[in-house]
Amino acid sequence: MTTPAFTPRVFSGIQPSGGLTLGNYLGAIKRFVQMQDDAFETIYCMVDLHAITVWQDPADLAHNTRELAAGFIASGISPEKSILINQSQVPEHAQLGWIFSCVARMGWMQRMTQFKDKAGKNAQNSSLGLFGYPALMAADILIYHATHVPVGEDQKQHLELTRDIATKFNHDYGVDFFPITEPVIEGAATRVMSLRDGSKKMSKSDPSDASRINMTDDADAIAKKIRKAKTDPDALPSDAAGLEDRPEARNLVNIYAALNDQSVDEVLAEVGGQQFGTFKPRLAELAVAKLSPISSEMARLMSDPAEIDRILARGSEQAREIAAPILAKTYDIVGMVR
Repeated sequence: MTTPAFTPRVFSGIQPSGGLTLGNYLGAIKRFVQMQDDAFETIYCMVDLHAITVWQDPADLAHNTRELAAGFIASGISPEKSILINQSQVPEHAQLGWIFSCVARMGWMQRMTQFKDKAGKNAQNSSLGLFGYPALMAADILIYHATHVPVGEDQKQHLELTRDIATKFNHDYGVDFFPITEPVIEGAATRVMSLRDGSKKMSKSDPSDASRINMTDDADAIAKKIRKAKTDPDALPSDAAGLEDRPEARNLVNIYAALNDQSVDEVLAEVGGQQFGTFKPRLAELAVAKLSPISSEMARLMSDPAEIDRILARGSEQAREIAAPILAKTYDIVGMVR
């Protein structure tokens, strides 16, 4: 069989399960913005079906979905250049997700480290959705025949599972129908760490608000959190090798590099030898300049939620034009009478 030519297409999504953080912005959204100007069709998603694998207050879920969409747009994702969707408004995701649940193997799911992390010691009390959601994630991607997915390091395993599911489906049915999607993991800060503990990922679920920069934080809050970020007593090194075994220093330098579109070595060539008392104000000034306009625009967008809903509804219509024929062909391949 000849390998089909797939349209270069990007898909990625973020759960609307809490406020956006700097980690979401640098690890994902900033790259989303760049890719919409590359030679790709781009589809970006509020994955609310994934969010409910753990309990969500309904009012909070609705608010967070709109706030996430506002964050996407305020960060530079244009509804004119990219398709912006709310996952549950495109039923083809869930429909293909069921087929992929029948393709994926239990052993594959049991190896997923994120399930182990989220379920903790009481895995038997977790939802079936939490256990099986990587199959739905595969469907999110492959319902559009997406060829590339920008992901953080923590999601790389799930994308490998997506590739496994596509490979098995194609093999089982003797087709070359689904692409073997490529991960896009780039940049100085693909994994942003806590401002209070450089060994832990920055998280919206951390009980300490000082551990993260929220994308809704104003200029004063951003600057204050950076000034109070944990560091060590040593001066900054002159090259990246000198950041080894210095997690807090590495994290702050990574953040500066990602915000300023530089490599870590480029940053250290400028600031090597400085103490954090000098570097932190510099980082704070940069972060405020880059992030506070986004928080202001998010607030403006959230003042008109009906417009956000219109953008998502229009995006869902566009997405279904791509997804519906792919699902229909999948049904034909599987042997389902339509």
